[in-house]
Amino acid sequence: MTDEIQAINQAVKAVADREGKYLTFALNEEEYGIGILTVKEIIGMMPITSVPQTPDFVKGVINLRGRVIPVVDLRSRFGMETVVATDRTCIVVVEINLNGGKLTIGIVVDTVSEVLNIRADSIEDAPVFGTNIDTSYILGMAKIEGGVKILLDIDRVLSSEDLLSLSKAA
Repeated sequence: MTDEIQAINQAVKAVADREGKYLTFALNEEEYGIGILTVKEIIGMMPITSVPQTPDFVKGVINLRGRVIPVVDLRSRFGMETVVATDRTCIVVVEINLNGGKLTIGIVVDTVSEVLNIRADSIEDAPVFGTNIDTSYILGMAKIEGGVKILLDIDRVLSSEDLLSLSKAA
């Protein structure tokens, strides 16, 4: 009985941990969200310097007020077709966890939508698509106004090997 209560308490805590404010953005006409506490700022597109021998989804680095920050194209990371940047294309600067420390990176998104306060009862677990599809980077699926927004765990969007290559690029 005690094990059941602990399991229920852990499940309740996991659901409650997902509740909060999310910055929502679009990629390829799909809506995504990341926890607002990971977002440092949103900037317009700016010149990106390519870095040789980095993964295809790493666009390069930018100089943001004297700091060199690696930039990742989320479209490319998710296997989507890359497109030419528009006046609505943005770089969302986020801080992610890396081996107990923090790494600041920029992620290119098609357009930033809004900040939403999403309640725990509006978030469901990511569906299971099969054993060969990794959905560990999906925090949950938020049901909003008849649609679904994919909530990302930004710390898991990139693998540890990807993050190490990004930290070296910076």
